[in-house]
Amino acid sequence: MSKPVLIATISCLSLLGVAYSFFTATDVNPTPLSSFTAPFVYGHFKVPSENPLSKEGVALGRLLFYDKRLSGNNTVSCATCHLQRLAFTDGKAKSVGVSGRKLAFNSMSLANTLWGPQHFFWDGRAQSLEEQALIPIQHPDEMAQDLDELIAELKADEYYLTLFRQAYGQINAQNIAFAIASFERTLVSSNSKYDQFLRGELTLTGQEEHGRKLFMAHPDVKASLRGGNCIDCHSQFLTSGFKAKFDGFANNGLDSDNNLELGLEKVTKMNTDRGKFKVPTLRNIALTGPYMHDGRFETLEQVLDHYDQGIKISATLSPLIMEANNQLNDDEQMQISLNLNEDEKLAIIAFLHTLTDYTFISNEQFSNPFPTEQAQNE
Repeated sequence: MSKPVLIATISCLSLLGVAYSFFTATDVNPTPLSSFTAPFVYGHFKVPSENPLSKEGVALGRLLFYDKRLSGNNTVSCATCHLQRLAFTDGKAKSVGVSGRKLAFNSMSLANTLWGPQHFFWDGRAQSLEEQALIPIQHPDEMAQDLDELIAELKADEYYLTLFRQAYGQINAQNIAFAIASFERTLVSSNSKYDQFLRGELTLTGQEEHGRKLFMAHPDVKASLRGGNCIDCHSQFLTSGFKAKFDGFANNGLDSDNNLELGLEKVTKMNTDRGKFKVPTLRNIALTGPYMHDGRFETLEQVLDHYDQGIKISATLSPLIMEANNQLNDDEQMQISLNLNEDEKLAIIAFLHTLTDYTFISNEQFSNPFPTEQAQNE
C-alpha cells in the first residue's frame, strides 16, 4: 500500500471512529432510576445488566409504548391492546391489530412483569421483555411494522433523536426494545385492597377473608380443609405462575385431547406440553376479562364454574387440578370437580376483587403522554 493511500485510509478510519463514538453508548450517561421502588414481599427480581433502569430509558419507553408510529400504518400502538384503565389489557376475547383479523390469543396484562417469568406470551415464545417487545411490532396482524422503516421514521424526528441519544446513544432495534421493556418493568401494581391488608392498613370483610382462605387452600377432605385450589398455580403474592423454566405453564382443563391447542408445545416441541398455557397473574383480574388464553369466559363466575364443574380430562391436564376435590369421591370415573358450594364461589370472587389496584390504573406515570390521543386509547 502506497503512503498516500495509507494516509487516506487512516483518515477515513479516524473519521468513522469519531462518528461511531458519537452514536455509541460510550458517552451516554443516563440517570439511574433512583426513585423506583418495588414491594419486597413480591420476591427477588432481576433487571438485565445490559439494560439497567434509567430515567431517560423509562421515559422514552413510555413514549414509544403509546406512539402509533410503531405500527406499519400508524394506526395502533402497544397501548391499543394494553389499556391502562383495564390493567393493560383490552377487554376483548382476542385482540385485533392493523390487519383487522382477530389474533390467536387474549391480550395479557402487563402488571408486575418486573418479576419475570422467564418466558412471555401465552405460549412462552419470548424469553425476555426485550424480545417480547419487538414481536408484536413486526407481526403482520398486530402492528406490521418493518423495523428498518421504523428506525428511519424515528431518526427523522429530532425529538426522538435527542431522547435516544440521552438514553442509549443511537436509534436501533435493540434500543427500541430496551426502552419499551424498561417502561414495562416499572408497571408495578402493589396497592390493591389485598396489598393494604398485607401491610396491616385495613381488614377484609368476612366474605373476602373467607375467599382468601379458600384461595390459599388445597382441599383436603380427610383433614376437613376446604379449598379453592387457586394458589397451587397462581402462586405467592404475585398470583402468577411459577417462574422456573416452564413451571408457570399448565393445562387447566379447558379442552379434551381431541381439541387441545398446541400451547407450550409450539415452543418446546414436546407433546407433553400440549394444551399448556401461561398461568397469568390474577392481579386486577376483575378488570382483565374476558378470561383464558382465548377469552372464552366473559365473567369470573364462569371461570369459577369451569374449575368447579367444567374440567375436561386430557393427557396433559394438571395433576394439581385432577386431585382437588372438596368431597370424598371413590368413583374414579366421576367428573373432576372442586365441589364448592355457591357461598364459597362467591367468597372467592369477592377476594379476587380485592386484587384490583385503582392506583395502578390511574397512575399518571403510566398514562398516555400524547394528550390529543388520550380519547382514542381509553
